[in-house]
Parts: sequence; structure tokens; C-alpha cells
Amino acid sequence: MVVYVKLVLTAIFWGGTFVAGRIIAHGAGPFAAACLRFVFASLFLVILTRRFEGRLPRLERGQVFAAFLLGMTGVFAYNVLFFFGLKTVTASRASLIIATNPVFISLCAAMFFRERLDGRKILGILLSVTGAATVISRGAPWQIVGGALGWGELAIFGCVLSWVAYSLIGKRIMRGLPPMAAVTYSCLIGAAALTIPACVEGITSQMRTYSLEIWLAVIYLALFGSALGFSWYYQGIQAIGPSRAGVFINLVPVSAVFLAWLLLHETIHLSLIVGAVLVTAGVYLTNSGNRREELRPAHP
Repeated sequence: MVVYVKLVLTAIFWGGTFVAGRIIAHGAGPFAAACLRFVFASLFLVILTRRFEGRLPRLERGQVFAAFLLGMTGVFAYNVLFFFGLKTVTASRASLIIATNPVFISLCAAMFFRERLDGRKILGILLSVTGAATVISRGAPWQIVGGALGWGELAIFGCVLSWVAYSLIGKRIMRGLPPMAAVTYSCLIGAAALTIPACVEGITSQMRTYSLEIWLAVIYLALFGSALGFSWYYQGIQAIGPSRAGVFINLVPVSAVFLAWLLLHETIHLSLIVGAVLVTAGVYLTNSGNRREELRPAHP
């Protein structure tokens, strides 16, 4: 029973990252925001990894470059695009676009690793892509063909591509390293890589102007969205298996839309509801037959 409560709370935490990110995006630069998030997240993850696994295992020589790629894709690129996109894209719409992650992971795994795509997965991919197009275009998918999309939407979709790369790299060349350790190393490397551009962006001067609301949002992203979210999710995988634990991922966009409506007073348009139904159905169909777990964001 406890593990199910933790998984539900994890989905809520990850839904809340879009609200927190939206709050931060209006008061901080994308590099500074991402850097602060993962400096704190790295600290929390090191503490949790040592507690649950005894120590943070050393990287083998063949894993160093892989860990670097994980940090640059899943942390550096993903989070810079995440905060840049949230400057103009609502938390609700961003969460539904990013919810297509598992679908694109399955599609790219079939393309590059020759994983089998059955009829159920193909239908799931089509539904999710249609749902994402509906959300991105506000119910007018033909506008995508015409190029009538803003940089914010393109940045959020860039988050999806970054996480696909992170997931496939992790699956391919991070074997033998515990999931929590892989996440911790990617966060440490990503935080280090973000430090220089954050300094150029003026993080030290920015920090003096941050409101209490922004600092609370940063701590929320680091502690609840990253450290606790990942550790509880992996506890769920160990207790009930990856397939059953992965079902709870479908609650993330639902909680994000609800929290954005409740806390940010975002309007829920019909296109958002239709897109949410299509994306959720597509993600469920794509993953319902899976037996192995991919690395997925919370937050991402």
C-alpha cells in the first residue's frame, strides 16, 4: 500500500514541476534556473543514493563518456529548453507535449535498436502524436504545417528530443550501473556543465533579485521533482515491477493540468482536454505491452 501512495505522490510531484518551472521562468534566466535546480538536486541525490545503496559507485572507464552524454542531454539540454519554453508556453500545454516522451522513445528504439512495433504500439504512437499536435496548435493542427508555432513550443518539443536521446543512451551504454547512480552522475555532470553559461548569464546578480516564491520553486524542483521523485519511482519499480510502476506516469500530465488550473489559474481549453485524452491513451497503448523500463523524466 505504501508503495502505491509513493507512486501517486511522485506523479503529483512531477506534475508540479511544470507549475514550479513556470514560476521560475518568469524571474530567472534558463541557464541560471537549470543550474540552481541541479546543484541542489545533485546534493539531495548524493545523500539519498548513499542512504539507499550504501555508496555512490565509481564509474568504470567505459562509462565516463556515457555519463557525460547523459548529463548533457537529459540535464543540460533538457532543462535549458524546459525553462526557455515555459517563458511563453503554459504549464498545462508543456506537460502534455512532454508526456509524449515514452511514445517517441518506443519509436526511436524501433528505428535504431530494431525493437518490435506491434499494432497496439503503432496505434498508440499515432494517437499521441495527434494529441500533441492538437495541444501544440491549440486545436488547429494545420498551423503546424504552416509554421505558425512559437519558439516556446519548439523548445518544449526539444525537451522531448533531449529526453529520447538521454533514454536511449542510458539503455545502450549504462548497463551495470544502478539507476539511481546513473541519475546522480548525470545530474552532477549536468550541473557542472550549466555553471559556466549560468555565470555568463549573470546568475550571481540574478540571485539577489529572486523572490521567496522563486527560491521555493527551485527547492521544490530539486527535492520533490528530482531527488524524492526519482528515488520513490525506483522504489516502485523494485516493489511492483517496471510495467505496473510505469502506469503511474500517465498521471503526470493530469496532475500538471489540474495544478496549473488551481495555482496559476490557467484556462483549460477544449483542445487541451482533447489532446490530453489522446496523449494519455496513446502513452498507455504504447507502454501496455512493455516488460522493460526506460529512463523517463518526472520532469522532468
